[in-house]
Amino acid sequence: MIKMFVMHTCPDCEYVEKQVEGNPNFEVIDIGKHVRNLKQFLDLRDSHPAFDEAKKIGDVGIPCYVREDGSVTLMSVDVGLEPRPAGFGASCRIDGSGC
Repeated sequence: MIKMFVMHTCPDCEYVEKQVEGNPNFEVIDIGKHVRNLKQFLDLRDSHPAFDEAKKIGDVGIPCYVREDGSVTLMSVDVGLEPRPAGFGASCRIDGSGC
């Protein structure tokens, strides 16, 4: 099972979350739903090098995928999902330029 860290208010997360509805191969963990989910994500984000680039450019690093083997990716295509097309829908960056 692939753990998928998302947040309900993130447009990128919302886009890929729809793709896994009813798919038992994904466990969706909304980091905004409970502080324990947020802590689990922050522990991963603070310690895993997969987030280095995201942190460097000011991104949160969601959606994030943790495969069964423990490997981490921020790329939806790496787990067979389509990423949200550029310019599609709302943005979540403070400057409004994207997510």
